[in-house]
Amino acid sequence: MTDFLQDHPDGVIVAMDEMSLYFQATTTRVWFPVGQVPLVRVSPQRAVLHYYGALALRTGHEMALTLPALTGDHMVHFLRHVLTCFPTPSILMLLDRAPWHKGEAVRTFLATVPRLELFFFPPACPDLNPQEHVWKRAREMVSHNHAFTEFGVLRQAFSRCLETTFFKFEWLEKYVPTILCHV
Repeated sequence: MTDFLQDHPDGVIVAMDEMSLYFQATTTRVWFPVGQVPLVRVSPQRAVLHYYGALALRTGHEMALTLPALTGDHMVHFLRHVLTCFPTPSILMLLDRAPWHKGEAVRTFLATVPRLELFFFPPACPDLNPQEHVWKRAREMVSHNHAFTEFGVLRQAFSRCLETTFFKFEWLEKYVPTILCHV
């Protein structure tokens, strides 16, 4: 990674991951008056929406798309989106080792885009991925203990949270030598 920053001082480093948003409320601890039991609605709907997201590590800006499935073809669609968001600089994308990240569709696409480089996190290390922290924070803000009665409204609230929240994560400062982190 330090080679990337040295070779591309204006390059962009993004952390990428996917998540699935379900209509079922995820429960977490909440403050509630003593003696009262909180009610969490459970819907029989099995609605699900997959998000592909990438966090620009230097700025904290989030890019996210909803796509119907977690596949290599949808991954390529998301990579095109990231390239559109950053039309000129070189991009280093940090991501996990999901099978569709390394599939034929992705390899074929990467062969045509020399300014995009993928770097894979070690196996079973989700805490290293800043995008995982984005998902966690967005879920805390929107979908934990939610009372949405329509999946579309939940989806809009979740997407709005991603679009309007600044997700500053001090990942570069923590893992890359300080001299290389200055914008």
